[in-house]
Amino acid sequence: MATFAPLMFCIHNAMTAPRLTAPCPPDTCRSSDKDLAMTDQPAPAITDSHCHIDFPDFNGEQADLVARAAEAGVHRMVTICTRLRNEPTVRALAEAHDPVFYAAGTHPMSAAEEPMTTVDELKALARHPKMVGIGETGLDYHYTADSAEVQKRSLRIHIEAAQETGLPLIIHARDADEDMARILSEAHRVQPYGCVMHCFSSGPDLARTAVELGFYLSMSGIAAFPKSGALREIFAAAPLDRILVETDSPYLAPPPHRGKRNEPAYVAHTARKGAEVFGMDYAAFARATEDNFNRLFAKAAAWRPAP
Repeated sequence: MATFAPLMFCIHNAMTAPRLTAPCPPDTCRSSDKDLAMTDQPAPAITDSHCHIDFPDFNGEQADLVARAAEAGVHRMVTICTRLRNEPTVRALAEAHDPVFYAAGTHPMSAAEEPMTTVDELKALARHPKMVGIGETGLDYHYTADSAEVQKRSLRIHIEAAQETGLPLIIHARDADEDMARILSEAHRVQPYGCVMHCFSSGPDLARTAVELGFYLSMSGIAAFPKSGALREIFAAAPLDRILVETDSPYLAPPPHRGKRNEPAYVAHTARKGAEVFGMDYAAFARATEDNFNRLFAKAAAWRPAP
């Protein structure tokens, strides 16, 4: 498990700490897709660590979507199965497209509607060479607090599967910070495991717990929204070597596409905002997030296409 010096992660001061960069007017902060193409040189390689390209929003469009992503430098993506009955469809997308990997689990908002999975079921799925993560799982008390106990049971099953397979756990957390921190910490004390807090938009206490456990925080389009200053400060207070980027597409498109359908190519917009947050050049930030992804998703990093 990674350890961090106290001054490296001052999350308790995140809400009051000065910004690393001065905020710019919304219009001037928005990079165009032409900017992302970086016409003089190839775009830096980057990974969309969390998307849902099996969703109906993308029906029949996956090949074009992968091509557009490549043009923006997005050379790899992890598409997430949120209901295990859809796993064959998601797996087929990963098999059909070299840049696409996948993870599988039961989304917490669906936990009460779906059959309860088992550790053995998840372990069997994890044998596939392109299945690289467990989840997404977690706790969501915003819309589905009435199923909290079922969600907790499902979460613990997914944690055990991550512990036994060595694949990273992919966590969805909303309005459940206290229970989430407690369950993740208790399980980690029994047996350590890797984990990413996907689309992180929770509070500083959960961020602190995640980083102290050696977990990763994933930056989505939310972090690029003009009114997300407090969230950006949480990310800025975290160690750079614990940051990933994602789209969560088709949701949460970053500016300049906010309010429209999101897609993996747009993770480059979020990464540019991430570079601003960390006071870095975009190419350097992209390299850092690539290193982080390869460390956490080691199975994806090691995969090679068949000759």
